[in-house]
Amino acid sequence: MTAVGIDALEIWTGKLKLDLAETFAPAKDDSPEKYTKGLGLEASSFPDTYEDIVTMGANAAKRLMDRKGLEPDDIGRIDVATESAFDNSKPVSTYIAGCLEDVYDGDFHHANKGERKFACVAGTQSIDDAYNWIKAGRNRGRAALVIATDTALYARGDPGEATQGAGAVAMLVTENPNLVELSTEQGYGSADETDFLKPNQQFPSVDGKRSVQVYLARMREALEDFESVAGRTHPDDFEYIPFHTPFPGMVRKAALLGFRHMTRDTDVEDGLADEIGRQPRRDEYEDWDAYEDAIRDYMDALKETETYDAWYAEAIDPTLTLSRRVGNWYTGSVHVARASALKTAAEMGRALSGERLLVGSYGSGAQAEIHSETVADGWREEIDALNIDEQLARRYDLSFEEYGRVHDAHNHEKERELEEFTVPSGEFVFTGWGRMNERKYEYVD
Repeated sequence: MTAVGIDALEIWTGKLKLDLAETFAPAKDDSPEKYTKGLGLEASSFPDTYEDIVTMGANAAKRLMDRKGLEPDDIGRIDVATESAFDNSKPVSTYIAGCLEDVYDGDFHHANKGERKFACVAGTQSIDDAYNWIKAGRNRGRAALVIATDTALYARGDPGEATQGAGAVAMLVTENPNLVELSTEQGYGSADETDFLKPNQQFPSVDGKRSVQVYLARMREALEDFESVAGRTHPDDFEYIPFHTPFPGMVRKAALLGFRHMTRDTDVEDGLADEIGRQPRRDEYEDWDAYEDAIRDYMDALKETETYDAWYAEAIDPTLTLSRRVGNWYTGSVHVARASALKTAAEMGRALSGERLLVGSYGSGAQAEIHSETVADGWREEIDALNIDEQLARRYDLSFEEYGRVHDAHNHEKERELEEFTVPSGEFVFTGWGRMNERKYEYVD
């Protein structure tokens, strides 16, 4: 059976930086540790005034196509995942295709284009669509371009304000991929929830406590569903486990839940029994509340063990190194986590070919998907080609006053003119509006 997966990826971060410890915390009269320790974040990436979801997505896609030596005829579909769309009819993929057609010979007139919406899980759903399109034999030898692009901005003063971020991940889905091969098995956990939503508004309405609960519940359901088709999972089965990362603190909770689930009735649980006891079983308790209290006590003890700490440091922490520096990218977050893990492995000189990842995607509203991926032989070359470190180092460091102005400039409800903070070069930029209120773009050499 022909392998299908992600052949290559590129990342484009917003060109502005908000330092949470040095800039945001003092302005809010908060301790820096509230953000660096509690949320697990150091900084957020922001879009400059000439950046938006189209420019970031198109810039990531162009860099990817240039590096892989691709022309428009090589691409059979363009799928964009976003929850920051600005049009209820015209998809972002058409804007991005139009940008790319301005710099390449040829066009994408025979490529299928679409826009996916299911909060943050839409990026993974778009990869699924591309996978199925290729497996069905409809691609005619062409690749799929999947772009996850978002400006994850919250209203000023919102509890989620510190988790903001902006950027895009462009991924090439092909046969015989160089980066990772996707598994045929998937697991889902889905329910009608109102933990996070944008009912005809730019900034989200969020029930923070409920959102964490729903995230964990859907992840648990998805893992159980994945195991129903792929078999039991064990912590030793996977080198890394990239999760959707709204902020690293939430991943800490998901990782602990996943570890407890995967170690139940295993040698790991046996090895921990003398230290913290065995996991509570439902039939040992008369009522559900008592059982849940016992589970919480067990998990509090579990996260303090050397066994869990070592596993977390190896399998989870490397997936968070980029997210700590850029914040939440909504549809791109889990794909940033994957890239972060592979980038860390490359820097450590690890041999990963043939090893497996377990990828946990999530979107509010709510749905989680879990699938496994096998690292391909060409992974290191693809990861070494990324220039994300250079992008992050070049970001303009905003003052708090400047942050307020650029935040307002990206508020669709406010008409604010603001000079750019950086000088665009070799990239697509937003230039204004056309006669039908469409957004206009051009490439700046």
